[in-house]
Amino acid sequence: MTLRDTPGPATAAEPATVTFRSGDADCHAWHFPAGSADLEGPAGRPVAVMAHGFGGTKDSGLEPFARAYAAAGIDVLAFDFRYFGASGGRPRQRVRMAEQLADYRAAVLAAAGLPGVDPRRVVLWGVSLSGGHVFAAGAAAGATPPHATGVRAALAAIVSVTPLVDGRAAGVLAIQESGVPGVLRGAFGAARARLAGATGGSGLIPLVGRPGAVAALTIDGYHDAYRALAGPTWRNEIDPSVLAQLAGYRPARAAATLNLPVLVQIADFDRGAPPHAAAKAAFAARAEVRHYPCDHFGIWPGNPFFDAAVAHQLLFLRRRLAPGESSGTGPSAG
Repeated sequence: MTLRDTPGPATAAEPATVTFRSGDADCHAWHFPAGSADLEGPAGRPVAVMAHGFGGTKDSGLEPFARAYAAAGIDVLAFDFRYFGASGGRPRQRVRMAEQLADYRAAVLAAAGLPGVDPRRVVLWGVSLSGGHVFAAGAAAGATPPHATGVRAALAAIVSVTPLVDGRAAGVLAIQESGVPGVLRGAFGAARARLAGATGGSGLIPLVGRPGAVAALTIDGYHDAYRALAGPTWRNEIDPSVLAQLAGYRPARAAATLNLPVLVQIADFDRGAPPHAAAKAAFAARAEVRHYPCDHFGIWPGNPFFDAAVAHQLLFLRRRLAPGESSGTGPSAG
């Protein structure tokens, strides 16, 4: 792991820039240092590792969550997965589940090495697709071998926001929302894009489009929701091979093996990430669960349930991250 923090402290306007190595790419991250000492202990402050969901970038709505955490006394490392946003790696816009899980693991080590941070109080935070990743990453953390740098980290809690935990269930929901013709249009568009990629084209399809368009997501209203959150590095493109991967992606299977506190936030009218699948995974993980009467994007900044969702996250974490409460009790990720 290579860790580079920009010179000088972060300001209220600009977080510090951090880069760390994951696989053969440099991942780009923002470090938001805690603005209070409310949760500081003898070993330092807790830190949350945040990543976006399906094709998202850290400049597309993560900052308000991160600033709320920092104000509550929790450092935050918000990062872009390789191939996305400001992170490196090629080909661009490619989702590989195993690689994104490896990026989480590398981000945890980077977060544990930040100045003033307690490496035994690391929180995994994910939303949508990454909300599923944190189940798998949390379960696998105990099997991670020691890193050559000597940095040791332990997970203290998981926050999973409107998670996609079962790709098959998501496929069924997509058919219900977009209809068989809509799903077939996406599949045929993906096949054409991959063929074009083999003959010199980009090989990409739109990540999100309006109903009737050829795109990975065509649920009514989601095009505008993505656009409302989009930051300057976000691109409305995705490698279509992710659609085939989703069918077999079931991080819910890891839920029962988790041995640390978990908060799952469920949007009861979610049309993108099946809420019943999230509820089943939460039950298996013995998680604390919060429900919101909204769709998938209803808890994002600028939407009705953002304030409540953040308040519930911080209430959960203040209980779990009190100095001496959970330090060193979670699985090792070092």
